[in-house]
Amino acid sequence: MLFIEYPKCTTCQKAKKWLNDHDIPYADRHIKDDNPTVAELKDWHQKSGMPLKKFFNTSGMLYKEMQLKNRLPDMTEEEQYALLSTDGMLVKRPLIITDDYILVGFKEADWKERMLHHPE
Repeated sequence: MLFIEYPKCTTCQKAKKWLNDHDIPYADRHIKDDNPTVAELKDWHQKSGMPLKKFFNTSGMLYKEMQLKNRLPDMTEEEQYALLSTDGMLVKRPLIITDDYILVGFKEADWKERMLHHPE
């Protein structure tokens, strides 16, 4: 299991504490130092079954500075993948990446359901 985080993010800190409290093993990756690639983003998006917009950190400063709320609707998926791959701060975090599922953001109920009740 890969846990992708921005260590200064309080939500990421809560998520990491939750993983540790439940003794769930994971590999840690810093989203800003090791930004997701276009290939990774495509793979995660397809596995997740979620709209691509869910992978954007819509509350982030960079998202707002770039006025992406207005720009995304006119962008192709390829353009959005390329944009997401330019800066980890554009990507919603934390992310849980496994062979079987992807979790974007930290919603404790979703994590509990997926990792504790259906860990396969």
